[in-house]
Amino acid sequence: MRYREFGKLGYRVSSLGFGAMNLPGVPLDQAREALNYALDHGINYIDTAAAYRNSEEIIGETISHRREEYFLATKTGKRDYQSAKEEIDRSLQRMKTDYVDLLQIHYVNYVHEFKQAMQPDGAYQAALEAQRAGKVRHIGISGHRPELLTKWIASGQFDQVLFHLNLAQPFANRDLIPKMTELNMGKVAMKPLSGGFIQPVDKAIRYPYSKDVHVIISGMVSVQEVMQNIAAMELEVHAAEHDELEQLAVQMGTHNCRRCNYCSCPIEIPIPDIMISSKVRDTLGLLPKGNGFYDKHKNKILSCADYDPCKEQPLCQQQCPYHLPMQRVIQEAAAYYV
Repeated sequence: MRYREFGKLGYRVSSLGFGAMNLPGVPLDQAREALNYALDHGINYIDTAAAYRNSEEIIGETISHRREEYFLATKTGKRDYQSAKEEIDRSLQRMKTDYVDLLQIHYVNYVHEFKQAMQPDGAYQAALEAQRAGKVRHIGISGHRPELLTKWIASGQFDQVLFHLNLAQPFANRDLIPKMTELNMGKVAMKPLSGGFIQPVDKAIRYPYSKDVHVIISGMVSVQEVMQNIAAMELEVHAAEHDELEQLAVQMGTHNCRRCNYCSCPIEIPIPDIMISSKVRDTLGLLPKGNGFYDKHKNKILSCADYDPCKEQPLCQQQCPYHLPMQRVIQEAAAYYV
């Protein structure tokens, strides 16, 4: 396991972090085994959030007795002071701990949300108050708009950023990562498999592993998955492999979707997943979870072409800050079922 100094946070973190978002979907004993196996084998960064169902409770139940062995990061999705204060205290109770090493203002994608969180009566003030009280050691932010995050961190108010980085979403390389390096911030990349689409797993993980980040958060739910993820980081990425991965990322990132979720579909098509997986599917094929996604949403995808309100001017495309051809990509995805 490779360890790195976590920017200005003063902690040595493992290159692989345990993403606990999916633990509520498996039996408690399985979650317990996976978390403890991860700690036993050198993973010392645990990532969760108040919004991840009962993920925080699972962590409290299964590894709180080993609290000094891991860096614990959680998140609040609240934007106002009072709600964030309550959520922070609730998270501590759930995880059976007196403090978290990192609290992130969660999933900030809109300018108005950022402004609300940073106001005197916003969530950031609740985080600062918790920090002064010793409940929170560091404050970070997470989001899906790398160009906005680059602007928002320039003031120096955050210690860390959680952002997408994978073969199909390489966009943080452009401005966000260099800015974070300049500010000596903690750099945490999430979704190396882009939510279960990119395969093979080892190739997918080795792309962010080759980049200038401190921790790669991978969502794991079993000992087998922890073993697989650790094995993918056994060897360093050398020049030839780095160039191959970089070329693949350029090819697979041409969809240009940041998964910011500005778009909304009146017939509930999950547009970002289709945009991103379109290049993955054509280039590498999909993991079983990706194939399951297309099976689940078959009727919605096929109905896109027949939805009258969008025939002249697609509603989703009017909302996209990147002006992407979403309707065309969705309708092309219908060929997946032929």
